[in-house]
Amino acid sequence: MRIACCIWALSDSETDVLRQVRDIGFDTIDIQPTQQRSLESRLLAQELGLRVSCVGASFGTPDGAALDHAEPGGFQSAIDHAISAIQHGAEIGADTVYVIPSANDDPAALSRYRRSISLLADAAAEREIKLAVEHFPGTALPTAQDTLAFIRQVNHENLYLLYDSGHIQMSGEDPAAVIANAGDRLGYIHLDDNDGINDLHWPLLEGVMTDESLLATLRALDAVGYEGALSLELSSALANPARALRESRDVLLRATHHAWLAP
Repeated sequence: MRIACCIWALSDSETDVLRQVRDIGFDTIDIQPTQQRSLESRLLAQELGLRVSCVGASFGTPDGAALDHAEPGGFQSAIDHAISAIQHGAEIGADTVYVIPSANDDPAALSRYRRSISLLADAAAEREIKLAVEHFPGTALPTAQDTLAFIRQVNHENLYLLYDSGHIQMSGEDPAAVIANAGDRLGYIHLDDNDGINDLHWPLLEGVMTDESLLATLRALDAVGYEGALSLELSSALANPARALRESRDVLLRATHHAWLAP
């Protein structure tokens, strides 16, 4: 499995960030929709041997727009933004684009969100890129199991789960059970740590994550045949995000080595 990083952990210019993540040892990155837009940044990524794996389509959604919006204008603005991110991802060779859930758990809002997701899954399929929904505490889909149920209800062949280890810790779900339940609907992996309560995006093993829970997660991924990237999503508010990314990458390299060799 490839180890990737979400480059929004670093707050320098995009070109400086690309150089930093390559120096750390990454060859795969997650980006926001505004990134990798300039010819300079695309050429630099190619020069450095960096490939884009995933695009977070919900970043930068216009104010007043939402995929569950009751008004046509607010709904269409959110759809247009997400489709632009999907198109961008397809053009630069990303595997996956993801969105976060609606904040409104009202049944009517969730129905509108379901309609939007179906439209976006179609748009992504047309461009041969996966669409994933991230489970997110505090939203209409607060757990991975809720999100998987939603995905199965939408029943679109191009709709997947983005699994986030920090969110799993907050919802108190069992990582191996979630991954086994997801099976071939598992689209992408974000790894980060926290205190089990707040979405802090700490380095691996600095919160409630343990060596044992990380190994169990990796073995569960192997069992379902997951072949995508393992992407580190750390906070830009950390004292030294670059060091945190380097140390977390090292933790993950050791853990993958042990996971694959373990009986």
